[in-house]
Amino acid sequence: MLEEELGNGPAAHGFDDQRWTLARGQMVIRRRLRLTLSVATVRRLLKRDGWSWQAPARRALERDEHAVELWKKEAWPRAEGSRRHAEPG
Repeated sequence: MLEEELGNGPAAHGFDDQRWTLARGQMVIRRRLRLTLSVATVRRLLKRDGWSWQAPARRALERDEHAVELWKKEAWPRAEGSRRHAEPG
């Protein structure tokens, strides 16, 4: 039953985005299965069933991918090449 509930996705359980966290899994278990489990137990349970943790890519909504790529190609090589070399003192 838990597998089915998690398979429906976080949005089906009222969460804003599509990522599962241990706290969210704990909440679904508490609501749907009426079980109170610690976060550590939820982690072990989900790991045992093949679920892995998810780390969201934290990116600003205003991020301009084109500008980032341009910076990587043009500005970064100049900054990286400008290091002073150590000279004997």
